[in-house]
Amino acid sequence: MKKFLVTAFLFTLATFAFAQAGPVATKSLFEGQYLAHLALAIAAAGCGLAQGKAVVAACEGIARNPQAAGNIRTTMIIGLALIEALVIYVLVAAFAVK
Repeated sequence: MKKFLVTAFLFTLATFAFAQAGPVATKSLFEGQYLAHLALAIAAAGCGLAQGKAVVAACEGIARNPQAAGNIRTTMIIGLALIEALVIYVLVAAFAVK
């Protein structure tokens, strides 16, 4: 996890460093649609990881307490919907930038 956070920090720092460049004739990779696509890719990857962890935790909970399977399943589905909503927000923002 520490490597991921360091990589994310360095990537963010590099993004700001390249964004400070002077005007150029071509579009930068960190403008408009390119940045929107990158944000969508990062959000989708994070969503996949979060949904995977949620399903694993729900399966472990059901395995430990089968009587609570209905409550765990309902809570998991609501959580998965909220996690997926974050990616949909990024998708809407990406379409707004284009």
